[in-house]
Amino acid sequence: MVVVSLEPKFYFMERCGMATGTRKVALELWRGGLPQRDPAALVKELYEAENEDKPEPSGSQDMIGLIYPGISRLDYDFCHEGGVFPKHIESTNSSEIARWLENVIHVLPVAPRPEGYTPLGEKHLDGEWIRRLGQSGKDCFNAILNTDVAALGDSMNECMKCWETILPHTVNHPAIKVDLRPILDTYQRRYAGAMYSGCGGGYLYVVSDEPVPGSIRVNVRTDSTRTQQRE
Repeated sequence: MVVVSLEPKFYFMERCGMATGTRKVALELWRGGLPQRDPAALVKELYEAENEDKPEPSGSQDMIGLIYPGISRLDYDFCHEGGVFPKHIESTNSSEIARWLENVIHVLPVAPRPEGYTPLGEKHLDGEWIRRLGQSGKDCFNAILNTDVAALGDSMNECMKCWETILPHTVNHPAIKVDLRPILDTYQRRYAGAMYSGCGGGYLYVVSDEPVPGSIRVNVRTDSTRTQQRE
């Protein structure tokens, strides 16, 4: 999985896969600032705070995206801490790569996921599709490191295909009032690639080296000190 740390440039809609709920918990937990401690330890602290007493805990990727600067690839392994936390995190804080990503990712607001929605009502946990999903994350990170627009678009299209195959309610669900599939198809045909920010809609990320009408740009938060790789 790939996560990108963003500097707030506009108010994100809630229930859109943009970690707004996690950010609220972090603001309350750490009084508006990020402690200068081991980021892996901060991720676990924030994970415990957000998921306390929750029957269906959120994933750790939101915490990592908020705490680790730059662009990070998260390698999950079920044999490592039950797959809850990554076995390995690889990050880049290259300002050149960050500026490139800001220029080719265009964000279009679509609609928050509705109240009562869950993507877990229908599951097809096929090993080959799950392998493809993981590979799409590796391809995405490599495309970013290589500043390759076409490869980035392909990886996002593949990720979206895997989401919908494994969890069909990602795009189609009775509670979703916006017809997400035609919107996605249109932008995938017109540009290098596109995918939704979360299950049930949210924002549409469009990959393009040319302007996308109506889109919003994002700022990537980097750190002058490269995040340490860990095993």
